[in-house]
Amino acid sequence: MFSFLRSGRNPAPEQIHISSLPPSIPTDQEPEQAEGQADDVVEEKGVIQTTYTHRVHSTPSVFLQNHSDEPVSSTYFDEKVPVPEEDDERWISLRKLWAFTGPGFLMSIAYLDPGNIESDLQSGAKAGFKLLWVLLGATIVGLLLQRLAARLGVVTGMHLAEVCNRQYHTVRYVPRIILWLMVELAIIGSDMQEVIGCAIAFNLLSSGRIPLWGGVLITITDTFVFLFLDKYGLRKLEAFFGFLITIMGITFGYEYVTVGPDQGQLLKGMFVPYCEGCGPVQLGQAVGIVGAVIMPHNIYLHSALVKSREVDQSNKKEVKEANKYFFIESTIALFVSFLINVFVVAVFAEAFYQRTNEEVFNVCNQTGSPHLDLFPLNNETLKVDIYKGGVVLGCFFGPAALYIWAVGILAAGQSSTMTGTYSGQFVMEGFLNLRWSRFARVLLTRSLAITPTLLVAIFQDVQHLTGMNDFLNVLQSMQLPFALIPILTFTSLPSLMNEFANGLVFKIGGGVVILIVCAINIYFVVVYVSTLGSVWLYVLSAFLSIAYLVFVGYLVGNSRLHGSCSWQGLTLFY
Repeated sequence: MFSFLRSGRNPAPEQIHISSLPPSIPTDQEPEQAEGQADDVVEEKGVIQTTYTHRVHSTPSVFLQNHSDEPVSSTYFDEKVPVPEEDDERWISLRKLWAFTGPGFLMSIAYLDPGNIESDLQSGAKAGFKLLWVLLGATIVGLLLQRLAARLGVVTGMHLAEVCNRQYHTVRYVPRIILWLMVELAIIGSDMQEVIGCAIAFNLLSSGRIPLWGGVLITITDTFVFLFLDKYGLRKLEAFFGFLITIMGITFGYEYVTVGPDQGQLLKGMFVPYCEGCGPVQLGQAVGIVGAVIMPHNIYLHSALVKSREVDQSNKKEVKEANKYFFIESTIALFVSFLINVFVVAVFAEAFYQRTNEEVFNVCNQTGSPHLDLFPLNNETLKVDIYKGGVVLGCFFGPAALYIWAVGILAAGQSSTMTGTYSGQFVMEGFLNLRWSRFARVLLTRSLAITPTLLVAIFQDVQHLTGMNDFLNVLQSMQLPFALIPILTFTSLPSLMNEFANGLVFKIGGGVVILIVCAINIYFVVVYVSTLGSVWLYVLSAFLSIAYLVFVGYLVGNSRLHGSCSWQGLTLFY
C-alpha cells in the first residue's frame, strides 16, 4: 500500500540537481549559460528536459508539467516578507524567527475553531481528564504533518494544490477535480462551524435577544471585515489573527483559573496513555478528537502560506534555514493552541464530569437562569455543546463566566474565517488554474456555508444547530486521506524534494497515520450511519463508501507511480 517507502531507493546520478521554473515561465525557453554550469537540453516528444550541475549531493528533481496550452495560474502574495541577513553563525536568530513568524499561527487557527472547542468540552464532560493524552498525541501528529506541508512549499516553491495539479492529470482531469471537490467540502464544513460558533456567541452575548438566525446573518459582515484588513498588508493581517488567538487564550484561561482544575489529574491524563473505565462513549469521543484536530484543508493552507517569505529555492542554505524556522514557529503556535484546548477540556472535566441533568437544573434554577428547558429533570449524564457549555458555566460560576465564554467562542469563529478564505483560494487556483478575486471567493464559500446553517437556525432549535458540528467533524475527518496521501507521497520523493525528502521514520510513520485515519473514518461512518434508522440511507452510505474507498485506492496506487519516477516531463524551478 505504502509504495512511497520505496521512493528513496533510486540512486542519485552523479551530482545533478534539477529544479523547476515557476509555471508562468515557458519551458521551451533556452536557459542562459552560466559559468561553472553544464547544461544539457534534450527534446523528446515535445518535452524539454534541462539539467543543471550544482555542487550539491542530491537526487534529480522531476516534475510533470501541465500539458494543456492554458497558463497555470499560481497564487503569489502581493507582498513577501524579507528575511534579514546576519553574518554570525548562531543556531537561532530572534530577528529571523520574527521574520518567519506568521504562517504557523495562521495555520494554528484551525486547531482552535468552534468544532475543536466543542470536541474539547465534550471530551471533558464525558471522560474527564482521561483523554488529554489523545489530544496531545493528535496535536503532535498535526505538527509533523504541518512540517511536511511547510517543507513542500519551501523546497518546491509551490503549494500542495499546485503539485497535485501537475501529478493527478490523467483520465481527463477527473481525479484532480474529485480531489478538489473533497477539499472544498472540508473548507465549506469548516466555514459552517465558524458560522455556527459566531451565531451562538451572538445569542449568548445578547442574552437571547439576537436569535440564532440573526447571528447567522451577522456573520456575513465579517466577510467585509476580512477584506478590509486584507488591504492593509500581510503582516497586519497576521497581527490581527494573533490578537484573536490572544483573546481566546485570555478568555478560556480565565475560565480555567476560575474553575481551578486538579493539576495532578490533569498531568496524569495528559501523559498516561490509558483510559480507566472507559466505554464506547469515551472511545467515540477519542476518535472525535483526532477528527477535529487534524484538518485536511489546513495542510493545503500551510504549504501556501510559507510562500509569503522571501526564500531563494536555488540556495540550499536558505531553504534549510527556512525549514528550520518555520518548524520552530509552527511548534510554538501549536503549543499555544494546545494550551488553549487543554483549558477547555480541564474546565469541563473538573466542573461537569459525571454530573446529571437534574443537578445542573437545580443549580441553574437557584441562579434564575432562563435556560432551564435545556436540562430535563432526569438522572442522565449531562450532555453539553458550545451553547449549553456557556449556559452551565454561567449557572455555576456567574454571568461573567458565560459572557467571557461567549467572547472566546466569537474569537474562535471569527478567526476561522481566514482558514476557509485562503484555503479556498489556494485550492481553487492550484487544482483548477482558476483565479478569483478574494471578494468573490469569500462570497462563494460563505454563501454555501450560510444557506444550510440558516435553514437549520430558522426551522430547528439550538440543539440541532450545535449537533451539526458533530456531522461536520465527521465530514472533515473523511476528507483527511485526500490531504495525507498527497503530502506524504510528494515529500517522500527525492526526485522532488532532493535531500529534503522524508527519511525512513517519516515514511513508516506516515503510513501508520494513513492506516489509523482510514480506520477512524470507517468507525465514524458505521457509528453515524447506525443512528440514521433508514434502509435507503444505509444503501446510499454503502455506495458512497465504496466510491470513497476506490478513490483513496487510486491515490495510493498513484503514489506507486510517483515512487518509481516513471514520469514524462521535467520543468525547471528556481
